[in-house]
Amino acid sequence: MKTDITPRQLEIIEAAGRLITEDGYAMLTTKRLAERMQFSEAALYRHFSSKEAILVSMIEHLTASVKLRMEEVARREEDPEPRLRAMFESHFSYFKAHPEYLMAIFATNFMESSPATDRAIKELMEVMRQHLRAVVSEGQKSGVFVKAIPTDMLVAIVMGTFRLHMLQWRISGRGFDIARKGRSLMDAVISLIGTSR
Repeated sequence: MKTDITPRQLEIIEAAGRLITEDGYAMLTTKRLAERMQFSEAALYRHFSSKEAILVSMIEHLTASVKLRMEEVARREEDPEPRLRAMFESHFSYFKAHPEYLMAIFATNFMESSPATDRAIKELMEVMRQHLRAVVSEGQKSGVFVKAIPTDMLVAIVMGTFRLHMLQWRISGRGFDIARKGRSLMDAVISLIGTSR
């Protein structure tokens, strides 16, 4: 996972993210990005080899953020149910403040697959899956979450629900409060996977 990003690369990533958010990934070009950054395309290529390299760096930067935030939540919340809620609250808050990262993830669905992009997405999903699996497994062991459904299946259900929520928010043009609606969704998920009803 790439975490050694320069301040200039971060500026470029953020500017690219704003362009993706405003106009979509298809409209992101190195020419438009260089204009937004107020420097030449040649200067842009000193930092990134291609438009795809920028997207991959965005996803890697997001992965590093997810890892740090989930580790912080795990230190702060010991009990499985509050930890699960806090994990998703962290994601909702982050994407509300930084929608460009969500746009970057969904942009990968509409572009031709490449090994670098696929690897970055797989790594992001694996980091999310590991942290989610840890809390679900702990909840099952402590009797907070149902044991009748295998851990990995519960993780897939929760991750799928989260991804659908994010997609609906994006498709709506971010037309609803992602955190408020997300909390209601988490209430429903916890009532489904929890043992106390």
